[in-house]
Amino acid sequence: MSYIIGLQCRECGRNYPADPLNVCDFCFGPLEVVYNYSEISKVISRKSIESGPLSMWRYKDLLPVEGDEYVDLGTGFTPLIHAKNLGRYLGLDQLYIKNDAVNPTYSFKDRVVSVASTRAREFEFETIACASTGNLAGSVAAHGAKAGMKAFIFIPDDLEQGKIVGASVYGPTVVTISGTYDDVNRLCSELADTYPWAFVNINMRPYYAEGSKTLGYEVAEQLGWRAPAHCVVPLASGALFTKIWKGMNELSDLGLIDPFSTQMHMTQPNGNSPIVDAYNLGDSHIRPVKTPKTVAKSLAIGNPADGIYALAALRQSGGSAVSVPEEEIVQGIQLLAETEGIFTETAGGVVIAGLRQIVKNNGINPDEPTVAFITGNGLKTLEAVEHIVDTVPISPTVDSFADAIANRL
Repeated sequence: MSYIIGLQCRECGRNYPADPLNVCDFCFGPLEVVYNYSEISKVISRKSIESGPLSMWRYKDLLPVEGDEYVDLGTGFTPLIHAKNLGRYLGLDQLYIKNDAVNPTYSFKDRVVSVASTRAREFEFETIACASTGNLAGSVAAHGAKAGMKAFIFIPDDLEQGKIVGASVYGPTVVTISGTYDDVNRLCSELADTYPWAFVNINMRPYYAEGSKTLGYEVAEQLGWRAPAHCVVPLASGALFTKIWKGMNELSDLGLIDPFSTQMHMTQPNGNSPIVDAYNLGDSHIRPVKTPKTVAKSLAIGNPADGIYALAALRQSGGSAVSVPEEEIVQGIQLLAETEGIFTETAGGVVIAGLRQIVKNNGINPDEPTVAFITGNGLKTLEAVEHIVDTVPISPTVDSFADAIANRL
């Protein structure tokens, strides 16, 4: 059974049917899914969720699909790890890592694409497509293969090779474009008006974005049905940030967790930090970055579609916003790997470096449950860390080893 009422403009409030639409005809504001929460409250409970599959689809009653034929690769219910070593280093007793790098295509994008591809198939689309900074490309290609749909992937031509290969292996048509992600996105917006395709982050965006709510659901459930005191999240478009916040609020409104006062903290790289800059300047609007220059290419969206809504969630939660110097991104990757054995991509390096800043600014007390969201796997961005490789070459003898180690020490 579907609990979707329809779509509603986030700006003027006009209502639309639950169709593949993403922009209001009247004010050009973005559309968002509206649910019948009174009916959901009659069927959902902690017990019903806990008896569901060990995937994001245990929360199906809160997701915008109509049937039960999901395009599912086994996404979600990823580990929430008590990061004792990293916590000890930072002075935090209750630090947790939400490791979404272990999803089927190694990023949180599997959550949003699982929802979008399921909904696209319900709309009877035969082709799925996306504009991507990298992780989304692999996820759309994989879900397209699983769903038996054609897939078209549009990416900037300077993307990391690991992400290009990681998408290509599933057999999509990969189109590289000379320009930034924002150039790619503008082109795809035009193509979405021309071709009868399901562009997951354009005409399917209202449904697509809802998949990120499951991160908020999972963290609350894994913490024993309570919200954390702090969430530290990387920002690209801003949608992930707003949906984690929305997910926890939905659980509270439905009585599944107690009322909470989680502080949401946003992190961006210095080379592209339009949302953080707007917050720190006290602005209500985002000034786009024309040419992002950051090693964290998955966060290199200069004109973030959900920026103003991320700002609203940040201010409502009483959190903070930090931008990370480029040289600290790799340090963050190394720190997480060396303390917790988790190899994250550059976006995760931004999160860990940002977390260090927040702690240094006394933004988190040692005993407050804090969750850092790691959204992608480090094997996708090897170029960022390959310069740190330092091997010890020897001959195959004990003496050679002893000499080499003595010299190294």
